[in-house]
Amino acid sequence: MDRNQIIGIVLILAMLVGYQLLVPKPAPEKEPAQTTQTTRPSNTSGVTAPVGSASSAVASTSAGQPLDSAAAKAKYGEFSSVAVGQSRDIVVENKDMKVTFSTQGGRVKEVILKKYKTYDQKPLVLIDAETSQTALELPTSRGKVDLHKLYYQTTAQSGTVSGQSQSIVFRAEIAPGQSVEQVYAIPADGYVMDYDLKLNGLTNLVGNDNIRFLWMDQMQQYENDFKNNRMAATINYLTADENFDKLKESESSEEATIEEPVQWFTIKHKYFLAGFVAKNAPLQKASFKALVNPDVADVVKTAIADVSLPMADVKAGKGNYKFYYGPNDFQLLGDVAPEFDQNVYLGYSVLKPINKYFFVPVFNFLEKFISNYGLLIIALVVFVKLVLTPLTYKSYISMAKMRVLQPELNEMKERVGDDMAKQQSEQMKLYQEVGVSPLNGCIPVLATMPILFSLFMLFPNLIELRQKPFLWASDLSTYDAFITFPAIPFVGSHLSLFTVLMTASSIAFAYYNNQTTPTQPGPVNMKALSYVFPLMFMFVLNSYPAGLTFYYFVSNVVTIAQQQLIRRFVDEDKLKAVLDENRRKNASGQGKKPGGFQAMLQKQLAAADEARKLADEASRKAKQKK
Repeated sequence: MDRNQIIGIVLILAMLVGYQLLVPKPAPEKEPAQTTQTTRPSNTSGVTAPVGSASSAVASTSAGQPLDSAAAKAKYGEFSSVAVGQSRDIVVENKDMKVTFSTQGGRVKEVILKKYKTYDQKPLVLIDAETSQTALELPTSRGKVDLHKLYYQTTAQSGTVSGQSQSIVFRAEIAPGQSVEQVYAIPADGYVMDYDLKLNGLTNLVGNDNIRFLWMDQMQQYENDFKNNRMAATINYLTADENFDKLKESESSEEATIEEPVQWFTIKHKYFLAGFVAKNAPLQKASFKALVNPDVADVVKTAIADVSLPMADVKAGKGNYKFYYGPNDFQLLGDVAPEFDQNVYLGYSVLKPINKYFFVPVFNFLEKFISNYGLLIIALVVFVKLVLTPLTYKSYISMAKMRVLQPELNEMKERVGDDMAKQQSEQMKLYQEVGVSPLNGCIPVLATMPILFSLFMLFPNLIELRQKPFLWASDLSTYDAFITFPAIPFVGSHLSLFTVLMTASSIAFAYYNNQTTPTQPGPVNMKALSYVFPLMFMFVLNSYPAGLTFYYFVSNVVTIAQQQLIRRFVDEDKLKAVLDENRRKNASGQGKKPGGFQAMLQKQLAAADEARKLADEASRKAKQKK
């Protein structure tokens, strides 16, 4: 690099550092005016969660004192007989999850995912009574009655589900022939639980308004990177016309009111989901919030879902729904509901097919034979490189042709001097003479870019890598903090060794590539920039999953080895003979005429050269007149 280029790069880096240090950070968004602070009872941390008016009914489910019969009669009217009682827990489990139900509310009280642990190796409790609260408001002639505050009877006993699914029926008998039933079906394996809501003989007691379902979940930290956890936490949903959408993934509060009906919604952690699906008529009047309270250290976000269950469906015996409590695993979600696998983000619409139809199937195929995920990533790199070998070979041949022509290009530069337009024009003439297209080297490289970007989107969302160790990395789904230190701008508070290795291999590849690639004329020294870019990406990828940076590291090493191998089979003397033969044919008119982009570029350069000549001639005549 010359002095001006070095100064330019230093100034750019200085501007980036200055921006981070000097520009004030935006103030945290304020909650809506109606939002209040409601203290939730807790025997652990006693934190406070922000809840708005939409969730006041949810927050009060655990805060109220038991009612006596007189108070129950005054508040619940015909439902007073089931407004008092004793709470009892029923624990049912299959091989994948352990679910605790409560007779108070006939609801899910706790869900433990048996195959997963939190980042600090504690049981992964996806739902518990302290952090997840629900309300099911039934419109009646005396006002709304929260069905999750009533006491239900059940004959179900705690136990393990094996073979067929097990049904648990919670029944609250209002009067003879009048009852509310909530029926759950727990499968022998898996994470999908059917749920039916039935109103028996209550036609004269309930109104025609829809049933309001409120769900507030104070999302807990399951991964080691709290910031990344908060960024990924959101609510996803699918509208009735099968348009997938979500609240924006950010570190601030987000909320949305959905105008059209919703088929399902999920409270999404980085790698886990708690979802609700309508089997028949979609959910009405959906409102979703993902609130951030910076004063609460152990809550990632507070998710609030406020939807309406169609009363007509429930009265007709069609109040059929599903709960999903489980991992955000692409292989498991396809059969839950339409488009449910979109909860796993596979990249932009252009890149998604590459991940969905290539990388995910290949990854899961390799899983069957390779249990070590570091070795699996190496196998994935080798497989991808073998598939791309024709493009790599074509790119290398193009660079080899450029090297053969380098002496002639150097001679041309000495002849035309520092005139860049003239250099480019003469270079294109030379390429045309010998039948070389500069795009032959670019297209293979550009063709590999979608693969790199697809992996950039895929690896942070692969639950398969979660808590899978390799070498010094204890978890390939997050960064490997090989060294920790006080926070530094652009770097953070740790240094990932896999990212350092990736950067070193990128610089090594750039060095090797620069030795075999001729210098191209132009105002920008691309060879110098090839050393700068890896350093910039090191800061970007330092907090990305170790699996991703390890993939890039192995990919660089394999690419260098692959090009070294190809080089042994390429005879540059024979290439020069081919180029000379092309020159002879083109000179005699027997050669193939350039087409497409090369012909257009040659035409544009010729026009620019002609314009330059006319301008020089006009300037010369003007000087002669003086």
